[in-house]
Amino acid sequence: MTALRSTVDVAGDDFARNSESMTEKLGELSAEFDKVLAGGGEKYVERHRKRGKMLARERIEMLIDPDTAFLELCPLAAHGSQFPVGASVVMGIGVIEGVECLISANDPTVKGGTSNPWTLRKILRGNDIALENRLPVVSLVESGGADLPTQKEVFIPGGRMFRDLTRLSAAGIPTIALVFGNSTAGGAYVPGLSDHTVMIENQSKVFLGGPPLVKMATGEESDDESLGGAQMHARTSGLADYYAADEQDCIRLGRRIVARLNWHKKGPGPVAPVIEPRYDAEELVGIVPPDLKIPFNPRDVIARIVDDSDFDEFKPEYGSSLCTGWARIHGYPVGILANAQGVLFSAESQKATQFIQLANRSDTPLLFLHNTTGYMVGKEYEQGGIIKHGSAMINAVSNSTVPHISVLMGASYGAGHYGMCGRAYDPRFLFAWPSAKSAVMGAAQLAGVISIVSRAATEARGGVVDEQADAGLRAMIEAQIELESVPTFLSGMLYDDGVIDPRDTRTVLGLCLSAIDTAEVKGTSNFGVFRM
Repeated sequence: MTALRSTVDVAGDDFARNSESMTEKLGELSAEFDKVLAGGGEKYVERHRKRGKMLARERIEMLIDPDTAFLELCPLAAHGSQFPVGASVVMGIGVIEGVECLISANDPTVKGGTSNPWTLRKILRGNDIALENRLPVVSLVESGGADLPTQKEVFIPGGRMFRDLTRLSAAGIPTIALVFGNSTAGGAYVPGLSDHTVMIENQSKVFLGGPPLVKMATGEESDDESLGGAQMHARTSGLADYYAADEQDCIRLGRRIVARLNWHKKGPGPVAPVIEPRYDAEELVGIVPPDLKIPFNPRDVIARIVDDSDFDEFKPEYGSSLCTGWARIHGYPVGILANAQGVLFSAESQKATQFIQLANRSDTPLLFLHNTTGYMVGKEYEQGGIIKHGSAMINAVSNSTVPHISVLMGASYGAGHYGMCGRAYDPRFLFAWPSAKSAVMGAAQLAGVISIVSRAATEARGGVVDEQADAGLRAMIEAQIELESVPTFLSGMLYDDGVIDPRDTRTVLGLCLSAIDTAEVKGTSNFGVFRM
């Protein structure tokens, strides 16, 4: 019998403390999500409604199949920047006529839906997800184009957005534009470059330059409709493939386009019936301690997210700081690598390398559950080959071609973040729990290292260390790194695809595995040179 036995004492003081800390973090996260849902604020939402228009999320809700989930991605984009959190676009994966699609919807209540630097980065991330996972792209367009005051950060890299649309189309991945309002200047190329375009009578406006710009550039007098209205594009220019009567009709036509794509998944699909875990997902809020220096057993997490809590552990007696093994999530097979005691030693690195190779031979997606302070340092470990063993693990992660999903549960520091498939290693999806932290090292350790280096430099010059100033420097650096390590900050920078409630982990993973299954799932035997 390979069903996991939980070691969590749900009636214990530790569980209560952990739950209280996680609940507090979830409350703070909820407040940030409320800002996203508010869009541009009550004034601009009301103005948008008075024009007889639906909000971005209402359009998405009507577009996707009834009673299906919408996995919103990067909702906290731009958090901590000068721009509204959410980056004026709603993006995620939803099911339309039974087909999983990457859906992107401009939020016109936020500065007219204009694209700032974070909007661009978010859309580009969505395009990457669509291309990697072979997901049709549906763009719900209503945007005034680039945010002009920040054009220096938008214009040049923004060309990739249009390049991506053509590459998606060239790869045989359908692209669909539903135009709900303005799509001006560079934004006009979204419907222009999409495979299918729907425009709405007396509402859609698509032109490279509006009447004022045309007047300035050519002296020509024109109006919106004759220059770029839906009727003109449907009957004269031919840019509109479908001419909708209103927003509801536009969405209906969009759904019919997807229905006629004759789209089929290329993955192997689930291999077994779905069996719920034997332990309650609600208990996931009480597993991670508020102090990440205190270890926790990742098997307690695995027991609450995999089918029937059934887990075949690989090399359980070797490299015990890393738990590896095979399971299923919503019927999909997965290989799991989960940090146990935080530090990765040589044995853990070698174990991970072999496990990743095995997953590639069996075409099995990999799930990385992070709680690591990095690879072990010190003379004994350097002499024992920690660099070459850690390098072998990073080599394996870098060249593995089966889909990867990462979830940051606790610490994710140093090169351990890399070896466990951090953002730079292109996991198909990466999510974080509110308890997670990620940086080059812990805040206290980083501040201490800078202090040691600063003190040594002062003493080398023959100076005397000012202890009060040194203490102040350490406190300032520690506070800064602590702020920059938390998931809301990192999610704002698009270093993950969202901060999720631990209790939703199984659902989120199931949605991701289903989306991944749209493309072929294929491993490799081609890795870089492993140092022995």
